[in-house]
Amino acid sequence: MTNNKGQLGEQLVATWLQAQGWTILHHRWHCRWGEIDLIAYWDLEERENPLSNLGRNPQLHPPTPPPPNAESYILAFVEVKTRSRGNWDADGGLAITSSKQAKLWRTAELFLAEHPDLSDLPCRFDVALVRYHRLCQSSRPVAISDVLPTSAPQFGEPFTLGGHELILQNYIESAFC
Repeated sequence: MTNNKGQLGEQLVATWLQAQGWTILHHRWHCRWGEIDLIAYWDLEERENPLSNLGRNPQLHPPTPPPPNAESYILAFVEVKTRSRGNWDADGGLAITSSKQAKLWRTAELFLAEHPDLSDLPCRFDVALVRYHRLCQSSRPVAISDVLPTSAPQFGEPFTLGGHELILQNYIESAFC
């Protein structure tokens, strides 16, 4: 169970990425250096053919990593920052300090060391900034499985998840190197 706005923001971004054609490999992948909120890949060839996933049941066909040396794939390590109104750090953008970037870089290196089949793919670090607002004052914890989106969120538009309103305010591709 959770009342964690960070997890809700990550779920919103994961759903938005999937609607854009990305495949989510991991939610909250962690190691001794830290955690990466989302790890996703995009198959450029499959993206060019939007009909290739029609009728595909994700429960029967879980995401599989791309094949080695796949030149049409991009691997993204996504940091999600979820903030309520009146925050001090520019909706989370100022929280991506040089030390946070270094920590994410080391974590990504360990991920790639554990998944050598993905190590030759082009990689990038993206940052998603999400605005959060609680609609109801329930003290009852909400399970993430109870608030999974039933439709695709739209960039910049309010999206309701289990009594919470979230807005994907900014998605910065290749936010740092």
